Amino acid sequence: MVYDLLKKLSDAHGVSGFEDNIKNIVRKELEGYVDEFREDTLGNLIAVRKGSDFSVMIASHMDEIGLMVQYVDEKGFIKFVGIGGWYNPSLYTRRVILHGTRGPVIGVLGAKPPHIMTPEDRKKEIKMDDLFIDVGVSSADEVTALGIEIGTPITIEQEFTRLAGDRVSGKALDNRVGVAVLIEVIKRMKTPLTVYGVFTVQEEIGLKGAKVSAFALNPDVAIATDVTIPGDHPGVSRKDASPEMGKGPVLVLASASGRGLLADRRLTTWLRNAGDKAKIPYQLEVGEGGNTDASIINLVRDGIPSIPFSVPARYIHSPVEVVDLADVNYSIDLLVEALKKKPKL
Repeated sequence: MVYDLLKKLSDAHGVSGFEDNIKNIVRKELEGYVDEFREDTLGNLIAVRKGSDFSVMIASHMDEIGLMVQYVDEKGFIKFVGIGGWYNPSLYTRRVILHGTRGPVIGVLGAKPPHIMTPEDRKKEIKMDDLFIDVGVSSADEVTALGIEIGTPITIEQEFTRLAGDRVSGKALDNRVGVAVLIEVIKRMKTPLTVYGVFTVQEEIGLKGAKVSAFALNPDVAIATDVTIPGDHPGVSRKDASPEMGKGPVLVLASASGRGLLADRRLTTWLRNAGDKAKIPYQLEVGEGGNTDASIINLVRDGIPSIPFSVPARYIHSPVEVVDLADVNYSIDLLVEALKKKPKL
């Protein structure tokens, strides 16, 4: 069941550079469904289904945005830096998990209480420098005794849960949704093609895993399964974000206002034809937001035709991201259908 898989992936912890927990889940889920697993030097996990000489790379990044210990003061309060792109107010007064050498440690993100804020304080932008982590101790030595040191990775403590209907919420749905889609596609697909399911690392800090894996594999075409912003809630214009929740996966034709990736038109046609034939709903987007693994894969070697294939997700890069399970299932169905034959290049 997709819900159970997504819960397992969302509740697991894997900030950029520390993706092993996610990698272990992927291996267990796909054992017996692939011909081989490979793991490269950077840490990408590649699940290979062998077929014809024509190869499709489907990339999905495992990492989530998080934090990292930068300094511990003499009273045991922990300063940190962000790993990946945070909107700082979403961190204020959250619980976190510090993944130390002696096991996980719960902490809270503290800051000055509103009762003693000056009018000037209230107007200021919240900065990471204003925040700190309190793990309940009174000295730096006690922090060390807990197994916490400079460089310890930190993630948000947030449990995956159901909302009404088919909607679910949790942390790291960017991009555990894409990971879940790729896992299920590999399990269900019946394809004559060679498929590289590449579970990439360090996407949130510069698309790094996708670049090295694409160079090594040199596939004929590539798809990046990720998330995109829907424009169907207050504060977002449909002009700026045209996708809607519940209406299927999104074929991103252009990302970052065209400064990122212009999707290969032949792959767009291939995916649209598959959706139309099987009557699977999908959406089109020309976006102003960020890039996906497809943006860097497209530029590897002498160019690899690429396209982002995204699930609408509300409130991304926060601890309370929301997706519709119908969109997740439509995404799986469409890719399974498309992989029945190769695109025309």
